[in-house]
Amino acid sequence: MSIPLLTSVVLVYLAIVACLTVKAYRSTTSAADYMLAGRGIHPFVMAMSYGATFVSTSAIIGFGGASAVFGMSVLWLTFLTIMIGIFIAFVFFGRRTRLMGLNLEAHTFPEFLGRRFDSLGLQGLTALLIFTAMPLYASVVLMGGAKFISQVLAIDYGVALFFLTAIIALYVIMGGLKAVMYTDAFQGSIMFSGLLVLLGVTYYKLGGVTLAHQRLSDMREIAVQVFGAKGHTGWTAFPELGSEYWLIVVTTIILGVGIGVLAQPQLIVRFMTVKSNRELNRAVLIGGIFILVAVGVPFIVGPLSNVFFYYENPATQGQIALLAAEKNVARIIPMYISSAMPQWFTALFMVTLLSAAMSTLSSQFHAMGTSLGRDIYEKALGRSGNPVLLTRIGILFAIMLSYFLAWGLPSFFEGGTAIIARGTAIFFGICAAAFLPMYFGAIYFRGMTKLAAYAGFVCGTAVSFFWLFFVHLKESKPLLLCKALFGVDSLAMGTKWALVDPLVIALPASVAATLLFNLWGRRPSRQHVERCFDNVS
Repeated sequence: MSIPLLTSVVLVYLAIVACLTVKAYRSTTSAADYMLAGRGIHPFVMAMSYGATFVSTSAIIGFGGASAVFGMSVLWLTFLTIMIGIFIAFVFFGRRTRLMGLNLEAHTFPEFLGRRFDSLGLQGLTALLIFTAMPLYASVVLMGGAKFISQVLAIDYGVALFFLTAIIALYVIMGGLKAVMYTDAFQGSIMFSGLLVLLGVTYYKLGGVTLAHQRLSDMREIAVQVFGAKGHTGWTAFPELGSEYWLIVVTTIILGVGIGVLAQPQLIVRFMTVKSNRELNRAVLIGGIFILVAVGVPFIVGPLSNVFFYYENPATQGQIALLAAEKNVARIIPMYISSAMPQWFTALFMVTLLSAAMSTLSSQFHAMGTSLGRDIYEKALGRSGNPVLLTRIGILFAIMLSYFLAWGLPSFFEGGTAIIARGTAIFFGICAAAFLPMYFGAIYFRGMTKLAAYAGFVCGTAVSFFWLFFVHLKESKPLLLCKALFGVDSLAMGTKWALVDPLVIALPASVAATLLFNLWGRRPSRQHVERCFDNVS
C-alpha cells in the first residue's frame, strides 16, 4: 500500500488526538476532573465514548474473525448489546448510578460500591479484581491493534505493539478521563464512518446485498463439510442445538458479552460524567445507532469474507476464510482488508482500527489506574498523597502489565488463534458474576446488607476462576493447573460441561449467594440509606 498516504492520514489523526489531549490537560484541575471529567460531559461525547470504549479491536478483529467461523448467528450479540448494553444500561442502571454516585461523591466504580455498602474493604477487593483481571482484556485489545498494524505495514509485531502502547499511555496519563472521553468521541466517529464504508465496499465487491448473502447461503455444504462435526449448519444459519458450536456461540459470545456489558467498570463510570438524567436520555439513541453499526458490521463482513476468499481472491480460491488465514482467527479481518479493499481504504481502516484500540485501551488503563491509585492505595490502605499523581502512577503500572501480557499471550494460547475474542469474553463474564448482583442490589434495594454484597462478590469470583482453571476446556487446557493436579485437561473432560462458559454457572451462583446471605447481616442505617437514595427513587 502507499506508505506516504498512510503516513499522512496517521499524522493528521495523531495531531487531532494531541490537540484534544492538550485541551483536556488544561481544563483538568481537580480529582473530579481527572477521574470523572468534571461531571459535565455533553451527551454526544458521553454516548460515543461509551460505545467506542465497548467496541474495540476485540470486536472488530477478534469477534469479526470469529463470525467468519461461526457465521451470522453471532449477530444476536448485536441485538443484545443494543437492548441490554444501551437501553437497559442507560435507562434502568445509568440514571440511578448517576444520582447515587453524586449523593455519595464517588469518583470510581469501586468507590461507588464501597460507599454504598459503607465498606472500604469491599472497595479495595473490587478494585483489586479490576486491576488483576482487566489487564487480560486490555492485552487482547492491544494484540488486535498491533496485529493489524504489523500485517498492513509488514513490520514486526513487537515494534507495532510498543509504539501503539506508548501513544495511548501519553494521552491517558496526561489528560485523565477528559482526554479519554474527548478522544473517544473523535475516534468513535472515525470508527462509525470507516465501518459503514467497509460494509458498502464489501457488498459492492460481492455483487450487492442480496447476491452476497445468497452466495454465502449457497456455501452451506462447504461449511458442514469443514465444521459439521461441531454443529455448524451454514454461515447464515444457527448452529445445531446443544452442539459444541452452539454452546460457544450462545454461552460465551452472546450471553458472556451481552450480559457482561452491564457490569463493566470502565463503562459504568461514564454514567457519572453527565450533569443530569436528560443527558442520559439523549445519549440512548446516539449510543444505539453507534452500536448497531460498530458491532453489527464486523459480524456481517466476517461471514461474507468466506465468499471473497473462496470465489473472488485468486490467491486463496477454493479456501474458506479460516483456511486462507492459516487457521488464525485474528488474521481473517486484517487479511480481508489488505486483500479486498483499495489502498486508500486500507489507510482509512488502519486509522479506524487505531481508534477502536485506543478508545478502549485508554478507558481500561484509566479504570485500572484509578483502582490501584485511589481505591487500593489511597482508600483501602489509607495512605495519603496527591490523588491525581497516585492515579497516574497506577495507570503507568497498568499499562506496563498489559503490554507484557500482549507480548507473551500469542505464543501461550495456541498461537493466539482466538485469544482476542476469548480474552474479552472471559473478562466480561468475570465482571458479570462478581459485580452485577451487588451492583443491581446497590441501586435498587435499600435493605441489601454488606454481608450479601461480599457473599455475591466472593462467590461469583471464586466460581468464575474455578470454572476457568478446572472445567472450561478453552482455558483449563493451556493453563495446565488442572493437568498438574488431576492429570486431565478438564474435570469435565468428555462432556459438554467442558464447553459451557463460566458465566452460565457463576452468575446464578452469585445471585443465589447474594439472596441467601441477605437474610443475615446488619441492615444499613436509615440515615445512610436515605443519603444513598436521595432523589433516586
